Amino acid sequence: MVGAGVLSLPYAMSHMGWGPGTTILTLSWVITLYTLWQMVEMHEMVPGKRFDRYHELGQYAFGEKLGMYIVVPQQIIVEVGTCIVYMVTGGKSLKKVHDSLCPDCKDIKTSYWIIIFASVNLVISQCPNLNSISIVSLGAAAMSLTYSTIAWGTSIKKGIEPNVDYSIKSHSTADAIFNFLSALGDVAFAYAGHNVVLEIQATMPSSPEVPSKKPMWRGVILAYIGVAFCYFPVALIGYYMFGNAVDDNILITLERPVWLIAAANLFVVLHVIGGYQIFAMPMYDMLETFLVKKVKIPPSFTLRLITRSVYVGLTMLVGISVPFFGSLLGFLGGFAFAPTSYFLPCIIWLKLKKPKIFSLSWIINWICIILGVLLMTLSPIGAMRNIILSATNYKFFS
Repeated sequence: MVGAGVLSLPYAMSHMGWGPGTTILTLSWVITLYTLWQMVEMHEMVPGKRFDRYHELGQYAFGEKLGMYIVVPQQIIVEVGTCIVYMVTGGKSLKKVHDSLCPDCKDIKTSYWIIIFASVNLVISQCPNLNSISIVSLGAAAMSLTYSTIAWGTSIKKGIEPNVDYSIKSHSTADAIFNFLSALGDVAFAYAGHNVVLEIQATMPSSPEVPSKKPMWRGVILAYIGVAFCYFPVALIGYYMFGNAVDDNILITLERPVWLIAAANLFVVLHVIGGYQIFAMPMYDMLETFLVKKVKIPPSFTLRLITRSVYVGLTMLVGISVPFFGSLLGFLGGFAFAPTSYFLPCIIWLKLKKPKIFSLSWIINWICIILGVLLMTLSPIGAMRNIILSATNYKFFS
């Protein structure tokens, strides 16, 4: 659940300010916990049937074809987009480790570090399914808790910057508005677990006495306690210490102590290796199923090797081409994560559960839908503007 998006939260705060920033962070935590509960509840809402994929739940709600058209494109954008962002994060964090430990060494391009990161994922991608990477996932979870704690702990140790400035980071009114919209997407990107929650719940045994939703909900509660422990201290302490001078990745802002910052960046690398696989695994499954069922290619190790290697290679190339960490988070957070995490579960809930009009459940769901649609509409506009501005000074493969 805890992703590399946590590192951009102080930067998002610098574009929103104390009041709006804290409110949006808290609202996002509450709304996405609620929509995650809905998905866990709907997993076995039909007796004797389990919705093991997000699109299966969508198909049950909207019909075979429409359900696929609504859910699958959004899932693909989320999963591919996250893999691209993790490529950029892994490469930049590797570069930071190198630059921290060897400041006098020859500078190595970020592109090469992204290639090194991709080569590790190329090997791990050959693990057959989600259960086979449970150790990688456990390691990634431990790393995310560790580097988040280092981020806010080191910020406290460093102390408040001299002449710290908490005014909104902008050069003009237009700048302030577009940056605020992009920051909304940064926050949305931090809540990404909905896209794989049904796949994870599908790996759990279920019986009439102990349905899978019971252990799954306990897992969700633990995950969200972890999310709160990571997100709020990093966002609030990071912004308090650096104000609007913070980078789009707080670990890039921090410089001392060198060994600890290098270690934290190495933990980020280890975490996004696991995170990459969690989001890539449904894509591998989708691609291989399509090739076996539609193209009639027999399942084999060769099919797995080629399909997964091509996928890792393509996400690497896009990551090298568009290495704008903060703006990528904002764009993908709003455009892709808002529907699947903020309001699509609410629409499905209203369709299937049919709560009474103006009942508490009906009102809460419609509030989530309205806020989610606003988020999806507005935040990609701000982020796309920032990508265009960044691209004017950028040379490909530099």
